[in-house]
Amino acid sequence: MHVLISGAGIAGPTLAYWLVRHGFDVTVVERAPALREAGGHAVDLFRPAMDIVERMGLLGPVTARRTGTDRLSMFVPGRSRPVELETRRIVAAVSDRHVEIMRDDLGKVLHDATRDDVEYVFADSVAAIGQDGEVRFDSGRTRRFDLVIGADGLHSNVRRLVFGPESRFATWIGAYLAVASVPNHLGLDGRMEGLLDVDRLAAAYGAAGLTDARALFLFRTPEPLDYHHRDTARQKELLREHFAGLGWETARLLDEADRARAFYFDSITQLRLDTWSRGRVSLVGDAGYCPGPAVGGSTSLAVVGAYVLAGELALAGGDHEPAFPAYEAELGDYVRRSRAFALAAARRLVPRSRLDLWGLVQAVRLLGVLPTAVTRAASRFGGGTRLHDSFRPKDYPALLRSASGQHALGAELRGDLC
Repeated sequence: MHVLISGAGIAGPTLAYWLVRHGFDVTVVERAPALREAGGHAVDLFRPAMDIVERMGLLGPVTARRTGTDRLSMFVPGRSRPVELETRRIVAAVSDRHVEIMRDDLGKVLHDATRDDVEYVFADSVAAIGQDGEVRFDSGRTRRFDLVIGADGLHSNVRRLVFGPESRFATWIGAYLAVASVPNHLGLDGRMEGLLDVDRLAAAYGAAGLTDARALFLFRTPEPLDYHHRDTARQKELLREHFAGLGWETARLLDEADRARAFYFDSITQLRLDTWSRGRVSLVGDAGYCPGPAVGGSTSLAVVGAYVLAGELALAGGDHEPAFPAYEAELGDYVRRSRAFALAAARRLVPRSRLDLWGLVQAVRLLGVLPTAVTRAASRFGGGTRLHDSFRPKDYPALLRSASGQHALGAELRGDLC
């Protein structure tokens, strides 16, 4: 079977890896002209995703590229000294197996692991999808595929073509996130430093292997902002409007963001679809069930979702009619709990009032003095905090290709696993 995946970020290459090992032919199409290698922003891989990374034989290269950003130093208006915290204490409350890695570094590891077995097509995108699997690309070419998978992120093109406009499924949860590549003028080595105020957070962090730093902006607005997700000039204008006069190093970071070679801006939005599949088409990762960028563990969810989708297709012998519902059933509870976690995190991460700000500072100070074992036990008692560790990916039989490139165990794929 020949599967087309739209999107070469995280979910797409992960899905491609497992589909190839289950005996499928895979093509990945990516709108960008080449693999993104500007660094991106830091993302988290929690236990279930790390377990899958280990099964892929990629534990070494992934852990070697961890950011090493282990200390948080946050100024708060009215306090002369910053609030300090070792970030491992926060992570320990969420997962007992974790790696923070720059998104583009993770993407390169996944691309390197699949490029010899997968056809990658850059600088092109899906323009139309027929019910019989015929796909027309922006380049004008047409090809036929047995299945088409949208792994093309929150603003998925495949989802728009098959399911309808994004506005039907997107729920804004009250905040915005921006990340920019900036000079490391603060000498941030393994540290994040910033200023937290009501409705606004501005910070910068360095990471192992980076010659520069990342400026991070989180802010809350009473109503959704008016802009297009590809209009970078408008996004930078909005950023300046909402961070004017904040103090600390914010003005310089805004100036650097204007000149940044890599800039990201988006709403913290959840996707809520009744189903992620229609006919021969399905969605994976943020394209189907984004819980909210920066607050819901979406990178881990993308890795897990890709693994499960490939496994269910293998168990069904490539038949999408039973495989797609099984994929949604297997992952559904994890997605729903991730959404709930993201809603709570979005409320707490950027304080709405001076009282909320005071409470957050006290919580951070308490985390800094409690033993790690106590914070871990408290999080287990609370229940929802450790949602990632509560999901255990099941084992799927891997049907490997032979060295000649022919499908090994092809008869099993076609029949015995149905």
